[in-house]
Amino acid sequence: MKVISKTGHGMVIEPLVTIIIPALNEEKTIGSCLEKVRAGCIKHNIPFEIIISDSSTDATPEIARSFGARIIHPDKKGYGNAYLAAFPMAKGEIVVIGDADDTYDFSLISELIRPIKEERADMVIGSRLKGKILPGSMPWLHQYIGNPLLTRLLNFTFHSNFSDTHSGMRAIRKDALQRLSLHTGGMEFASEMLIEAAKKGLRVEEIPITYYPRKGPSKLHSFADGWRHIRFIMLIRPLRFLIVPGLLFILLGFSLMVGVGLIKSVELQGLHSFILGDILVLGGLQFLLSGVVMKSYSVTHQLDDCGPWFTQILQYKTLEKLLFIGVLFMILGFTSGIYILSQWITVSGPLTQITNAVLSLSSVIIGLQIIFTALHVSMMLLQCERDGCSGFIG
Repeated sequence: MKVISKTGHGMVIEPLVTIIIPALNEEKTIGSCLEKVRAGCIKHNIPFEIIISDSSTDATPEIARSFGARIIHPDKKGYGNAYLAAFPMAKGEIVVIGDADDTYDFSLISELIRPIKEERADMVIGSRLKGKILPGSMPWLHQYIGNPLLTRLLNFTFHSNFSDTHSGMRAIRKDALQRLSLHTGGMEFASEMLIEAAKKGLRVEEIPITYYPRKGPSKLHSFADGWRHIRFIMLIRPLRFLIVPGLLFILLGFSLMVGVGLIKSVELQGLHSFILGDILVLGGLQFLLSGVVMKSYSVTHQLDDCGPWFTQILQYKTLEKLLFIGVLFMILGFTSGIYILSQWITVSGPLTQITNAVLSLSSVIIGLQIIFTALHVSMMLLQCERDGCSGFIG
């Protein structure tokens, strides 16, 4: 790897490694972190530079400057936004990232980048779960439930094999980093980075690391941050979480409704089963259409590829057909309702029309679901056209 260039003033050592650290009011720990960075790099003769992506109101940037760090200020706060602002500034061939709370030992940089220098990997993750988590460094809920479950969920969804998807200590080749399509500004950035690495086929290795207790209160929000990761995974892969279950619910509910209608007198004995089947159909359709909306969002916001099958959905002609189908369902529902009302007016005595009433109401609800889904997707396509990303729209 080339680390020396010539200028008019002589030889200038270019950084092999750029260490990027996001910081938010970490004046108690930033000095210790940067001292470990410097010690680890100098010991192993690693040319380096440090970039602090800072949103602090305390003395963090002043302390960082005293260690020779370059300070940038992201336009937006957030874990992901800090990195997105800093990545284009990196001059090193390898980018190392980590937190400013002194929970990661930056003196291990040489070990972290070794698989990349030896061309065995494009990206290296410091795995806390393969290494050692010191007492008091991670809440019990995070260590034994949150992190393992979220890691398994990401591995299951994207066919990956990570052990610690939320480790903040990573190294990646700069050219590999530039291949990743990264957009998210919050804590879900940690998941997005690994999802993109899996999708782009990067060679990823893990090394065991020790995770240390942080000094000062944590800035993590367990349930809110956990939900952001789950939401992001569902947004990228709604087929597995929403569309397929929705289709299964619809099939099960429709089968139950038809079976009850053929075998029993619905109005007398099978009414409850018939209504259960109808609920499954309506709920399944909501799952399915929500999956379509989420997939549309991820595609129009460039979080995921469209794919050939979904390209057919993201066509104005298809959405116009969906609007027509939705209106047709509503007309059928209202027509059936008017018929039931006329029967109630003209027939003397009790009127048994519960099944027809259920079907009438369901038809109207299905029509509304389809119409609003088509409208929502159409609005996203209009916004996408305005932003200049309408290559898949016809």
